[in-house]
This record gives sequence, C-alpha cells and structure tokens, in this order.
Amino acid sequence: MNLYHGSNSVIEYPDLKESLPMKKTDYLVLLRGINVGGKNTIKMDDLKKAFEKMKFSDIKTYIQSGNVLFKDYENNKLKIAKRIEKKLFEMTQNEIMIKILTFSDLHEIISDIPDGFGDEPEKYKYDVLFLIEPLTTKEIMTKIKIMKGNDKIYEGKKAFYVKRIAEKLTGSYITEITKTWQNVTVRNLNTTRKLHELMLERQR
Repeated sequence: MNLYHGSNSVIEYPDLKESLPMKKTDYLVLLRGINVGGKNTIKMDDLKKAFEKMKFSDIKTYIQSGNVLFKDYENNKLKIAKRIEKKLFEMTQNEIMIKILTFSDLHEIISDIPDGFGDEPEKYKYDVLFLIEPLTTKEIMTKIKIMKGNDKIYEGKKAFYVKRIAEKLTGSYITEITKTWQNVTVRNLNTTRKLHELMLERQR
C-alpha cells in the first residue's frame, strides 16, 4: 500500500505490483521411456487429464513420446517435478523420469544447435539428448564412448546433439545410452524444433 500525503489528508491507494496477478510460467515436460515396447503405456488423453487434475493450465500434449506443454504459477521446477512424478507413479506404478524446461531453457538448446546439424536427414539420424538433473554435460563427457565413423556428438550447455549413420544405429554406443541411462531422455531433432515452435507460439 502506498500513501499520498496531501496538505490536509492522507490518501491510500493500492500498490500496482500487489494488485496485478502473478504471471504464470510456461513449461515443457519430457517424459522418459513411456509407450516404448509396451512398457509404461500412457494414452495422451489420460496424460492431459492427469495434468488437469494437478491444476495446471493451457495443457497441450504432442505425439506419443510424452511431451506436455502447460502453465503454472509455481516457478520452482523441482516442486513442479515432484508433483508430476507423484502423479505419474499413481498412473503407472513405476517411477518415470522427467525433464522440465522453461521456454528460455528450450530456446537456449535450440540456439546451441551446431552449424550444419540436421542438413543430411537422408543419411544421418539427428537426436537431442536432454539430461535430467543432477546429470551434467561435463559428467557425461567423461563416460561417453563413440563408434568412430558412425557417431558424432556435440556438447552443448544444456544438452547433447548426436548424429549417427541411419543404417548403423544398432552398432552405435549412443543407442545404448538412450536405452539404459536413466538420466537421459531423447527427442529427435524435428520433434525438438516442433516443441520449440509450439512454445514460441505461446509467448505471443
């Protein structure tokens, strides 16, 4: 509350910052390992309903790999993650790892894509590896292996960018990482760009 002191009286008027509603944060959550090989099957309609029950708003799902856009007043990603992970466990009776991104996070990942990455889709498979906290890019670089002549990996600030010969995916060590590392979830380059496009539209 602010006070205006006139010559003979004091007038009270509300603080504009206090009277304005808190702005919601736009989020993207990536679910790891759902709808793969018959495990952790979740229909997108059911997933959307679960997010509605958690009182999130402006909810939109995108394809079956488990990508959900939503908004919420909470700006602590850890608190958001705990709410979602608890609900997913109730749905599947399994612990499902998730990656939560703000528009700023995803925009930085898109901006960090190496030059020429994605230029030869007929020859290479292009993926973005999203790291789930507490895993960091520095930590994974000390453990990762590549198959010479097949794998090419680029380290970004918040993600990895992987290029593999499409005809030799089964011989790629990167393929094993995407299957076995619990703190890594993967989206192909086209999906990553589409999710960025969808989030960008929501900023307007």
